[in-house]
Amino acid sequence: MALTTLTSTFHHDTYPAISSSNPSLSQAGKTVLITGGGSGVGFEIARSFAKATASRIIIVGRRIAVLEDAVAKLRGEFPNTEFIARQGDISDEASAGSAWDHLNAHDILVHVLVLNAMHLYPMGPDTLKMERKDVMEAFNTNVGGNFTMTAKFVNQPLRPVGQRLNLVNISTAGIQMNPAPNQNPYVTSKAAFTALLGRIADEHPVEDVQIISFHPGVLYSETVAKHIDKDLFDWDEMALPADFAVWSASPEAAWLHGRFVWAHWDVEELKADKVIAKRLKEETGYLKVAVQGLTEISETSFLKKKK
Repeated sequence: MALTTLTSTFHHDTYPAISSSNPSLSQAGKTVLITGGGSGVGFEIARSFAKATASRIIIVGRRIAVLEDAVAKLRGEFPNTEFIARQGDISDEASAGSAWDHLNAHDILVHVLVLNAMHLYPMGPDTLKMERKDVMEAFNTNVGGNFTMTAKFVNQPLRPVGQRLNLVNISTAGIQMNPAPNQNPYVTSKAAFTALLGRIADEHPVEDVQIISFHPGVLYSETVAKHIDKDLFDWDEMALPADFAVWSASPEAAWLHGRFVWAHWDVEELKADKVIAKRLKEETGYLKVAVQGLTEISETSFLKKKK
């Protein structure tokens, strides 16, 4: 794990600086939309935003029974927060658009979007033996679906001029193992969208929409449990990425706009590190998805030099 950390402290569970009960991270008055929010880390993210006193939380997913069960549990635990279940498939543009049309029609402005839904398959040791349609399904959700949700979110017709929004992207783009794991299109498509978000962050200042991407950790979710023995890894607690998502949607994370970090990293150490602060200021590509081993290149590098 030491190879994946920028801080001496490596967390496996939540801690005071990112705790959703921290008053400085309050989401009071906010409406939060979480894709894939019916189970696993998405459900725990909903709980963390409720702990941070969000006014309304909307969970979107494909399985209505799972969503309704999740909403029932959340309402019982957090009676002061409004919970809405919305069935939809973000990989289907019409379905995703319908969800936003419904919110607009009911005068609901979303302040925070958490992109947690994913398409994990296909898996296999040889990418070229996969079917094209199966590979593209991963990209349709992990790139196309997330792009649709992002565009609809930023361009909400109900959004007042000057209203600052927060986008949190849950991504495993930072995984690179040798030999390569049996999850090729999944990791590649997540990396592609995380790179795209970095570009969008370059075009939209943090005062317009704050964008943070982060790796959630090694989590024993419902999907993972179908394929991996629980005793195989030292799993992280769901509370770590759940609370990190709340921290990422707060002004305290504004200095990481457009960057990709790991939930394991200690945020106080990150912010106090002068080398990291210098690189964030001087290198637009630092902590963004890019080609390993190359220094940053700007368009000005190719301009003709005056003699």
